[in-house]
Amino acid sequence: MVNLAEQVEPIRAFIHSNQPYMSSPDSAGAGSFRLDNKSCIVTGAGSGIGLAIAELFAQAGGFVFAADIQKSTADETVRRVEAAGGRAHALEIDVADPSSCEKIVKQVMAETGRLDVLVNNAGIGHVGTILTTSPEDLQRVLSINLMGTYYLCRQALPLMIKAGSGSIVNLGSVAGVMGMEDRFAYTVSKHAIVGMTRAMAMDHGTTGVRINAICPGRTLTPFVEARMREYPEPEKFEKQLSAPHALKRMAQPAEIASLALYLASDASSFVTGAAMMIDGGYSAGK
Repeated sequence: MVNLAEQVEPIRAFIHSNQPYMSSPDSAGAGSFRLDNKSCIVTGAGSGIGLAIAELFAQAGGFVFAADIQKSTADETVRRVEAAGGRAHALEIDVADPSSCEKIVKQVMAETGRLDVLVNNAGIGHVGTILTTSPEDLQRVLSINLMGTYYLCRQALPLMIKAGSGSIVNLGSVAGVMGMEDRFAYTVSKHAIVGMTRAMAMDHGTTGVRINAICPGRTLTPFVEARMREYPEPEKFEKQLSAPHALKRMAQPAEIASLALYLASDASSFVTGAAMMIDGGYSAGK
């Protein structure tokens, strides 16, 4: 059993050390790609991109709260992090439920006394046009992708503003900056996330809190791999999925995690309101 008190004690000691948290702009550099003693929430951390982000943040010195709607998968993420020498704690969350979002933020604050990084990664997809997407389908996608991000930002932002520092990283998509065929609800939700990110950055730019979005291309997650295996010729289908990218392949979750680490860390101290493409050239030819 994990002794959370022992894991949290270094963070508490740091809090009371009176050391400055944010690196100055003059000190930004390679050493700034660290999250030492920072308290980080990552949603959708049970698999895919969320898992990769949780693992990388822990490797960079962060204390990771791996949040997922399935507690068992969050527990597995924690097991992997701890096996690699990192620090993490599993949380169960339903991002579509505002009370669940409030609960985990309060839990993080109770256990560490701070919230430095929030990664809103949890989300779902949906296939269909406006004519084949029912109001219920659209509402479900928006309730998780958009409102889940909204609820957690609403809980985290005041705490970060009070602390005078923090980083929020929202998961957008190439579908957040361009149209995508037969993905009506998903495209609507990701465009809204990009808009939310930019609006928040403009509203709170002088508070010390930075808010950015990551816009990945197609990524080879376990979910995508499972879908490919359902096709008679998986390799042929993978080539079809990879074809729109200039690199002619899909991203690995760890590649997306690298950009998340940059945005979470002090290395990106002059970056806010950005919707950063990490799409293997998907959007370059559009």
